[in-house]
Amino acid sequence: MIWIVLLLFAQTASSQTQTERGEALFFRAEGGCGGCHALKGKGTAVGPDLTGIGHLTPQAIAMAVHSSVTQYVELIKPKGGDSFPGFTASKDANGITVFDLSKNPPEKKVLAKGDYTTAANDKWKHPPSQMKIDNKDLADIIAYIHFAATGSRKAVDPDEVQ
Repeated sequence: MIWIVLLLFAQTASSQTQTERGEALFFRAEGGCGGCHALKGKGTAVGPDLTGIGHLTPQAIAMAVHSSVTQYVELIKPKGGDSFPGFTASKDANGITVFDLSKNPPEKKVLAKGDYTTAANDKWKHPPSQMKIDNKDLADIIAYIHFAATGSRKAVDPDEVQ
């Protein structure tokens, strides 16, 4: 009987450790998801809030992480400056507000009408699709996303996210 209690305790402790590691990876300063995405109101809401995907299977979340869908990103060329990949936050008759995705976290820029040109994105990719995230770290991140969305500390096996 004591072995069952110890086994359950060890399983609970490891899943808590996994969500804590996942949170640290999600919000790390260099290349963390929280630089562009919010999760339950925490992080930066440049890209989509990831709370909604926390209810998906680990495999589906892994597919979203590796996605390189970039239809909302354009190359922005300010007059007299270097072009950068940008995500448009708002646009009106006076100009646009964009997030410079070449910065981490993305930098907000306001450009007046006529002071910039745009072109199709042909270079920028979703950072996780370019980074080498191992399956253990990805499982930790997914466990944290699932926990933040549902409150459940269900462990995610690295084999589930390949």
